[in-house]
Amino acid sequence: MEPNFWQNKWQSNKVGFNQSKPNTLLMKHFSALQLPPNSCFFVPLCGKSIDMVWLADQGCDVVGVELVELAVEQFFEEHQIQPTVVEHPTTPNLKYYQGHLNSQTITLWVGDIFELTSQDLGPVDAIYDRAALVALPDDGSEDSLRVRYSQQLIKLAPKAQQLLLSFGLSGVDEAEYAKYSGPPFLIPSQQIYDYYQQAYDISLVEAYETQQVNSEGNPFLNLAWQLVPH
Repeated sequence: MEPNFWQNKWQSNKVGFNQSKPNTLLMKHFSALQLPPNSCFFVPLCGKSIDMVWLADQGCDVVGVELVELAVEQFFEEHQIQPTVVEHPTTPNLKYYQGHLNSQTITLWVGDIFELTSQDLGPVDAIYDRAALVALPDDGSEDSLRVRYSQQLIKLAPKAQQLLLSFGLSGVDEAEYAKYSGPPFLIPSQQIYDYYQQAYDISLVEAYETQQVNSEGNPFLNLAWQLVPH
């Protein structure tokens, strides 16, 4: 999946994946993370997600990364935040926008997540992955984009727990998920374990059927996972 795919989505405003209200699974399961005040959330492939505003409202700092600069610009504009823009001192393709909301700091990196380091992010207490893992393909190879992404998350914030959201399909063998094109992609439960079990204890905390159905009438599923480092 080329960067131009996402650039074109934002340029043409085809961003149906962007929600107008905070995610209900985030709001429901946030407290289970048991984070202290002023904890820092990392939001990968963050877009201009309203969830980042909700996290700031809960007293959390937010650091995100987004490939498309337009999305980051729109986030700060829409929430009337005047950001400071800082170029990375050694990586020309990286910069960050930083501003404050409700006394919390929001830092959004613009660039490729694979170019970021843990030093760039600073201390991270939790990762909120609503639309990143499901946006990336997995062709079954050991170096697929989704596999590389999951390994990069572990490198960037090895001590941070995760709240991970994914999609499935009710009444269908998960082996058939590969037939459905994305993004977003349907991810079999076993793949979640394959990506992350070497670093985390994994719990499925909720799964429910949505109003959307496939051509055979099977409802799609929303799933929430909590990943706690070993």
